[in-house]
Amino acid sequence: MKKKVILLVEDNPNDVFLTERALKKTRIESELVVARDGVEALDYLFCRQNFDCRNASCNPQLVLLDLKLPKIDGFEVLKQIRQDARTRLLPVVVLTSSTEEKDILNSYAFGANSYVCKPVDYNQFVDLLRNLGQFWLVLNRSPFSDSGD
Repeated sequence: MKKKVILLVEDNPNDVFLTERALKKTRIESELVVARDGVEALDYLFCRQNFDCRNASCNPQLVLLDLKLPKIDGFEVLKQIRQDARTRLLPVVVLTSSTEEKDILNSYAFGANSYVCKPVDYNQFVDLLRNLGQFWLVLNRSPFSDSGD
């Protein structure tokens, strides 16, 4: 069985490092692809620019999306994901430090599957990623799951 791919869209290098480290501790078989801004995330998903050789039929099984991103913010990334037939059904979890009600409402309005606030405590963050990985990569059945899963 091939590893499932998580696309992490995150510009903060510390959060990227913590996510990589936490995912290793969860022991859920996955490959983490990191996009450091909204443009890079869309280029990856739509196989453009540096990702034009990527197999477009191999979408990630999960997108972890920060909202406050350079170039194109997370809301615009989410809108473009939902507007394209190739990515419309991708599970997108907004993973952010924002607790603002308008960010939560807008995320769901633009098609987020879930909205999760990043805990400050590292052990809680590991638990959060373990739970997200267990649900979205193991228990959940998506249209992009291999039939042999």
